[in-house]
Amino acid sequence: MTGAVFLRGDRVTLRTVERDDVDFVHAEKNKPEVHRSFVWPYPETRDDVEEYLLEGDGTKLLVWAADANGDPERVGQVGLGVEDERTRHGGLGVWIAEPYWGEGYGTEACERLVAYAFAERNLHRVTARVVEGNEGSKRIWETLGFEHEGVHRDAEFVNGAYRDVHVYGVLESEWRERDED
Repeated sequence: MTGAVFLRGDRVTLRTVERDDVDFVHAEKNKPEVHRSFVWPYPETRDDVEEYLLEGDGTKLLVWAADANGDPERVGQVGLGVEDERTRHGGLGVWIAEPYWGEGYGTEACERLVAYAFAERNLHRVTARVVEGNEGSKRIWETLGFEHEGVHRDAEFVNGAYRDVHVYGVLESEWRERDED
C-alpha cells in the first residue's frame, strides 16, 4: 500500500491518493454498475480522473481493506469537500468497487471521515447526496445517523432518465450525541 495513511478503522484504512491509484479509480469508477449510482454519472478519461484526484480541492482518500490473507487491497474512494467556509458546511461522497458492495467498507470509511470532519476540520454540518435507486448509499447515511433532509426532484439525468436526488445531513451536535450513546 503506497501513500500516507490518513485514518484507520477496524477494517479499513484511508490513505492519500497517489499517482499509481489513477488506473484503479479510472477502471472501477467507469464501470456501468458503479458510475450509474453517482451524482456525476458520466464516464471519465484517465486524464480526467488524474486531474480530479491529484489536483482537486478537498480531501480525497482511497479506501483500503485487508483481504482474506490480511494483505491490503483497494476497495474504493471517499472524499470530503468544504462547501462553505463561513457556515462550516462540508459535502461527503463515497464509492466502493462492485465486488465489495454490502461488506460495510463504505460505512466504516464514511464514519471515520465524518468524525475527522467535525473533530479536525471544525465543520458544523456534513451532507451527502444520493441518486434515487442507490439503496446502498442511502443505507450508509441512515446507519451513520444522517437525517433525510429533502429531495431535489428530477435533479440528475442518469441511465436514460431523470432521477431524484436525496439529500442527507448531520450536524456536529447530532454526531457528538450519537457518539455519547
